[in-house]
Amino acid sequence: MMQNAEKTRVIAAVIEREGRLLLCQRPAGKRHAGLWEFPGGKFLPGESVLAAAQRELDEELGVEATAAGDLLLAVPDPGSAFVVEFYRVEIAGDPTPLEHAALAWVRPEELAGYPLAPSDRAFVERLLP
Repeated sequence: MMQNAEKTRVIAAVIEREGRLLLCQRPAGKRHAGLWEFPGGKFLPGESVLAAAQRELDEELGVEATAAGDLLLAVPDPGSAFVVEFYRVEIAGDPTPLEHAALAWVRPEELAGYPLAPSDRAFVERLLP
């Protein structure tokens, strides 16, 4: 076990509306560019799940996170120090892709057809066995 392997927590917001989940396409020039993911970003030190969701979803989508549920799954991102933590998040407002290339509302059974970022793929495979 490496001594200095400090992990960076990343929130991934699982947002459901009318039976569909919100996916966002990563922009060019970023890690996993072009792949689809659940929106979110890095936690700040000491930040709560709801506070991280509020900050990241405001920055990325221009919406307000109103509630966050319990941890659904934590998945290490291969080849990085990130651990992606998936939480159900409720939002107010209509999302706009401020930092993503695109967004889509996807039925759960359609998720497997999207090119997902590795940790998001692992989450979907566990969510939909």
